[in-house]
Amino acid sequence: MDPKFSARLDDPLAPAREATVEMLANRRRTFSLPQPFYNDPRLFALDMQEIFEKEWLFAGMSCEIPAKGNYLTLEIGDNPIILVRGNDGSVHGFHNVCRHRGSRLCVSEKGKVAKLVCPYHQWTYELDGRLLFAGTDMGAGFDLGAYGLKPIQVRTAGGFLFISLAEQPPAIDDLLATLEHYLEPYDMANTKVAVESSIVEQANWKLVIENNRECYHCNGAHPELLGSLQEFDDTDDPRATPAYKALVEKKQADWDAQRVPWQLQRFGKRNRLTRTPLLDGVVSMTLDGQPACQKLMGRIESPDLGSLRILHLPNSWNHFMGDHAVVFRVLPLGPQETLVTTKWLVHKDAVEGVDYHTETMRRVWDATNDQDRRLAEENQRGINSRAYEPGPYSETYEFGVIDFLDWYGERMLENLGHTAPHLQVVKG
Repeated sequence: MDPKFSARLDDPLAPAREATVEMLANRRRTFSLPQPFYNDPRLFALDMQEIFEKEWLFAGMSCEIPAKGNYLTLEIGDNPIILVRGNDGSVHGFHNVCRHRGSRLCVSEKGKVAKLVCPYHQWTYELDGRLLFAGTDMGAGFDLGAYGLKPIQVRTAGGFLFISLAEQPPAIDDLLATLEHYLEPYDMANTKVAVESSIVEQANWKLVIENNRECYHCNGAHPELLGSLQEFDDTDDPRATPAYKALVEKKQADWDAQRVPWQLQRFGKRNRLTRTPLLDGVVSMTLDGQPACQKLMGRIESPDLGSLRILHLPNSWNHFMGDHAVVFRVLPLGPQETLVTTKWLVHKDAVEGVDYHTETMRRVWDATNDQDRRLAEENQRGINSRAYEPGPYSETYEFGVIDFLDWYGERMLENLGHTAPHLQVVKG
């Protein structure tokens, strides 16, 4: 709908906006959210408008569109998006919507084109979005320059592609500079996606993120993952053992010698980077703990780099090891439906069947993703019950969940035009 027109109509979400502000301003900070945040269609519409259409989102990896004309597409709610590598090597982002009758231009998830051509009436656009051809039937006075593709904001750093549909998105420069520094050893321009998977979880996107932000459930749910992963990644964690602290000290000295960054970096509660050891004697997230790819990434000389964990709210978490990386993207599909995409990255010259086997590489996270799917779906089913009410988080084991909901509440309130930093927290 034309925003100039819709602005003159009564906002059908106005009651939901008011209720959302009230619920967030009075929520118990260390408790789960009230039920509507997890299953109400109106509140889901607000999530899409105020979070996913205003914040920076992880879209994909720059190695997925390595050359001129390579593109990838994704859907942000009702907004189809295209990212394409331009003639000058830069990445352009557009609404994947023809300016003629509104058809999607690119219908595949990935591909390569010389120009962007609408399949409906063959309107043709340059890779930088300029309209080149609309046919002679539009008349001699038709102004091609007035009908270029509508752009979106795109930023790249450390091999990551970030997009925002907002005209003035939040500041991100500090994060981008840090990503460049921390991912320099991996030479991300010379990586490729070895394999990827997508699953649809019948659960609200916030439940998917909440599940990721704690390992309270890991002992009972993730036997494959706990063959390599430490349950904590910070020596200040109250659960950290003396053995873990000693291992961290030893590994950090090794990483310093290899000029590999490891220090914990935070950017508010939205972004977090830290390198932490895997279990002692384990070098990769595989069933046997050994490298999944024999050709290491970038300038890395040893596979024993632990895991560089990268969090980006609202929709990504990542693990970078010496031999391969695993990146995750979350996209909401509906109030109780979420798409989770996992991509495994290796050196671009690694040969499948020789340097790596995709079955070996993906086995741990395929199992973990399916286990997490079941957990999130059962969580959703319980929340839908009339018996549900917000329950308390463990401030020791679930501090990451508390941080996520703090960030979510602050951003939602601010984007709705209310003061975010000083929530009226009800204790008890």
